[in-house]
Amino acid sequence: MTEKTNIYGHLTQLGSPSPLPGSPEEARLERVPNPQADSPYCVRFTAPEFTSLCPMTGQPDFAHLVIDYVPGQWLVESKSLKLYLGAFRNHGAFHEDCTVSIGRRLADLLEPEWLRIGGYWYPRGGIPIDVFWQTGPAPASVWIPEQGVPTYRGRG
Repeated sequence: MTEKTNIYGHLTQLGSPSPLPGSPEEARLERVPNPQADSPYCVRFTAPEFTSLCPMTGQPDFAHLVIDYVPGQWLVESKSLKLYLGAFRNHGAFHEDCTVSIGRRLADLLEPEWLRIGGYWYPRGGIPIDVFWQTGPAPASVWIPEQGVPTYRGRG
């Protein structure tokens, strides 16, 4: 077994059948050591089909999420992130709560140098709600691209 295989040996979801968790609280986010921790860089995850439920009506809400982070010692394992985000499908919460909760949980797990999340929510009731959260100022030495999601313009 190689050294890189050993650092991934604790993962429980990658490489095995993993059902979608019933809720975000039940979801297991996993992390792996960052083999490039001596070099600052930005990681981006984009989830253009994120879904949660309105806590009042139970109707589905849809968002385009963009998560950027500058890792320290840890990286999030992407399958566990996918399952975690998918667990929101049956979760009732307002847009602000979903977006900020995801950012905080990732920041707590990863202890990154920096993390931000943009939640670009599609309109309900005629009003799109965009939610942005970050841990602090972006590191000056790392290229952080714009998130690239345009403001909702409808048909105009």
